[in-house]
Amino acid sequence: MQASFKLAFLIPLLPLIGFLINGLGRNFLSKRVSGIVASGMVFFSFLLSLQVFSEVREGASAVISYFDFIRIQGLQIPFSFQIDALTSLFLLVITGVGFLIHVYSTSYMHDESDASFARYFAYLNLFVFSMLLLVMGGNYVILFIGWEGVGLCSYLLIGFWFKNPAYTKAANKAFIMNRIGDLAFLLAVFWLIIKTGSANYGEVFSFITSNHGTPKFTTTDITIVSLLLFVGATGKSAQLPLYTWLPDAMAGPTPVSALIHAATMVTAGIYMIARSNVLYSLAPLTLSIISWVGLATALLAATIALRQYDIKKVLAYSTVSQLGFMFLALGSGAYLAAVFHVMTHAFFKALLFLGSGSVIHAMGGEQDIRKMGGLAGKLKVTHATFLIGCLAIAGIPPLSGFFSKDAILLSVFVHNPIQYGIAVFTALLTAFYMFRLLIITFYGSFRGTQEQLHHLHESPWVMLLPLVLLSLLSIAGGWIGIPAVLTEGADSLGQFLSPILPTLSHAISHETELMLMGSTTLLVVVVIIAAWLIYSKRTEQQSTGILRVFENKWYKDELYDNIIVKPLARLSAFLREWVEP
Repeated sequence: MQASFKLAFLIPLLPLIGFLINGLGRNFLSKRVSGIVASGMVFFSFLLSLQVFSEVREGASAVISYFDFIRIQGLQIPFSFQIDALTSLFLLVITGVGFLIHVYSTSYMHDESDASFARYFAYLNLFVFSMLLLVMGGNYVILFIGWEGVGLCSYLLIGFWFKNPAYTKAANKAFIMNRIGDLAFLLAVFWLIIKTGSANYGEVFSFITSNHGTPKFTTTDITIVSLLLFVGATGKSAQLPLYTWLPDAMAGPTPVSALIHAATMVTAGIYMIARSNVLYSLAPLTLSIISWVGLATALLAATIALRQYDIKKVLAYSTVSQLGFMFLALGSGAYLAAVFHVMTHAFFKALLFLGSGSVIHAMGGEQDIRKMGGLAGKLKVTHATFLIGCLAIAGIPPLSGFFSKDAILLSVFVHNPIQYGIAVFTALLTAFYMFRLLIITFYGSFRGTQEQLHHLHESPWVMLLPLVLLSLLSIAGGWIGIPAVLTEGADSLGQFLSPILPTLSHAISHETELMLMGSTTLLVVVVIIAAWLIYSKRTEQQSTGILRVFENKWYKDELYDNIIVKPLARLSAFLREWVEP
């Protein structure tokens, strides 16, 4: 076994130690010590992840069992880690982006008391630990423990400022909506254990491959299990109908939003389905459902983002929409494209959220973009890096988002031309609402108060350095996935992940592929120019008609309140009053 694999247990263990140190020592640790401990633990995990990644690139892989976690009447489920290409890629993203968010947080959260500061970093370390456990787990049981861990940490961090009732309500909403998906996920794990006698990936996939379509594992079994796992993914990765918790998660500190949206929680569903690609490749009905749900989510969230005014809410709905693109890719069988977009999205979405935090910091807590404007001259670094993030998410070459978005669109074009047309339209909406956000926030005249203008200043270097590094990743992070049509051979990311994820062969010519890339890029440029012409000359007008529906988020929260929340509340009140007095 490779030396780095023997130390792989330290990758999740170090953030767990950081959690214990800050959690137990929160009443006597200084802010400086808390920040150094938390950031240092994640940094050392990143260094170990780099070593593991280099070993995996040389062709190494392993399943490392440490002890029996469950042993009941012949059922044996070990506490094991699976180290392979997919795991190592996610390890780099989680620890690398997570470390930058930790560093940024040391300055962003400086106004907290020492105890609150340590509590924040304890939660942040626990969040990273849970996500690392999720991706390293060698079976569905260990994955589920990490899955529940990120759900718990999201609750703790969204409601970090728990004295505000609105924030605790948002935390409760996230926790409860995720429990719906988690129940489906747990049922799927039970189903797999009952039918296959194991929860280990290798054994489960080998059994399914050998016995699918037989009485041991029927087509119905495949469909039900794959659908249950997908329902679990819709909760964690914010897809229809379980997406409404994610925009409300903006109640937490801005670096938490970056961690949830970029490096940890919402990518868990994508990872789980990609890891289970052997199962999903045998479930065409489920894949079709996934693709349509993903596409519908992407389009719905994009329309909502068009008319939001809270800088973080625009980015939140952008995340929901981008996750929809990833599920669209998964449903089209393009697992590689989905994972590629997870990686590039982590770079530019972390950049955008941390950039928004820099803006909010400069504006004294203001989040309404209608009260900003003209910030480009005062916040030069924040503006430049935010612009790079917008160009990346819009898909402008040669930034990272261009290559991953193109990989998804190309796969969808081959799979379903109708879905391709809707996906391109949604991609154009993405470019429009992101540059609307950029223009209203950074250009034109300043619309805030004189006091805000007087105190307007660039963020400290501890906050700016992560922005600069993430902007570099947003530019060059997609170059490892440059498609074969633009290079001499296959893309390096595809080769790296090929042992784990099946590679789709596109039955279209290079000329057609180049035409699709060029035409969508040209349309994106036209949309960006249109956004500039519309928003650089005038302020936002009051929404009417369909735009009012967009601004009110299609009234989904009101719908859920009236048909689910309020009836359940009345039922609970009745039971409390008459059944359990």
